[in-house]
Amino acid sequence: MRTAERQGRLEGQVREQTGTSDQILGEIRDYCRATQTAESTFGRLVVNDGKLVSRLRDGARITTGTLDKVRNYLSEHRSAAQPAAGGMSPQPKRGNGALTVTEPAPSGFRFFDNRQKYLLFVSTCSEKTDVANRISLELGSLQPAPPALRIFDAGVGDGTVLSRVMRALHARFPTMPLYAVAKEISYEDVRLMLEKMADRLFEHPATVLVVTNLYYAEAPWLTPRSATAAQSLIWKDVALSGNTAHGFAEQIRELEGFLAENWRAGISPTTGNPVYARPIVLTLRREDHSFLLDPIMPRPGRVMADYDLVIASQPYRARASVEFKAAKVIGPLVRSLRPGGRLIGIHSHGNDPGMEIVEGVWPGDNPFTSDRHAILRQVKHELGAAARYYNFNASSDARSIFRYHMHTLPDEVSGPIGTSTLFAAWNAAIYVAQIEDVRLSDVVRDGRYLEATDRVLKKHGGLWFNDETYVISRRRAPA
Repeated sequence: MRTAERQGRLEGQVREQTGTSDQILGEIRDYCRATQTAESTFGRLVVNDGKLVSRLRDGARITTGTLDKVRNYLSEHRSAAQPAAGGMSPQPKRGNGALTVTEPAPSGFRFFDNRQKYLLFVSTCSEKTDVANRISLELGSLQPAPPALRIFDAGVGDGTVLSRVMRALHARFPTMPLYAVAKEISYEDVRLMLEKMADRLFEHPATVLVVTNLYYAEAPWLTPRSATAAQSLIWKDVALSGNTAHGFAEQIRELEGFLAENWRAGISPTTGNPVYARPIVLTLRREDHSFLLDPIMPRPGRVMADYDLVIASQPYRARASVEFKAAKVIGPLVRSLRPGGRLIGIHSHGNDPGMEIVEGVWPGDNPFTSDRHAILRQVKHELGAAARYYNFNASSDARSIFRYHMHTLPDEVSGPIGTSTLFAAWNAAIYVAQIEDVRLSDVVRDGRYLEATDRVLKKHGGLWFNDETYVISRRRAPA
């Protein structure tokens, strides 16, 4: 009788354990799907065990302690999954469609829709090339000091701008060691950027390339601010063997599994901003130049943030407050400059045919709430007494404002305009103006947007946009 009772209790415990495992697996699966978190990442974050979920799926028992940790984590973070589950994400910066630290997004914005707008925009407009050319004008003012020329790209995107600037740097400093840090929280953009780096590493072998998903206040120093994030930091060093661009590209492509597994972002339950699942620092260099590059290789606890050049191209939402832009983005980047270092900021200016399209549909709309003068004033205020160590150069409109255009054939806008050209122009206009999807549904249904786009293209014989630049440089120490 007692044996039968014990057997019954054991069978009940097994059924209870199985039910508990199935239930918690379902909760984990829903959470990971909503926040786009890998199951292995979830396991490491909760109990430092990347195989937790796979073991549960294979029938492993879960201890009471582990169950409590999982449920406590889900309870604390589940609210972060709600915006993603509803198809909404925060608004990223305009420059590259990538997730970054921003103010909360307007209701109705969906990140992956914006991603498609971005891809169409960069393939039909010349902004990336023109931005790189504008940055290259600053290279003549650089006076790097040993052991390396150091640059920081505050939102590298797909790497088009950085790769072009690195070409220009090689032309000017062909033998100087180069230390380049690229900040990007988007996995897809990091993958696209790394594809462009094999040629750079081949032509300029004395290069240390660092890629990180840290925030603006952390990335220049490659150091998370919170102790919890610092403990979960993933630091991966890659030494590329061989001496051909093809070989480097093959080895870089092998990193895709690592990126897909670890380069993930979630949503902050308090601010709605995108946040990294785990902080990551990835370094790449040529193995045959390891001896030369050893003095500039960053290592945990040994990182310098004395940059000769900081690229801040479209690093914030145009509609964000000037206080936010200065305190959360430009201010930390300015503090990372070495004496003589220069930060070049670039953002949309408006007053162009693209804005005519937007105003034709939404009269009075103005997404560009703060110009370069307002940002420089606010950065001075943010720096306080330390502002005396910096120069703030807004330049004249003739030097600061530059134009980029949408690629069209000469006869595409002289007669009846094709539908694909109209759609590309409309997409570029609403992408630059950062129009939320919730505002688009009504105008798209009645066709007004195509009429407004057609009218502007014919009026100007094409489409172009204006960006404006500013420079903040750190004064050199007296001799």
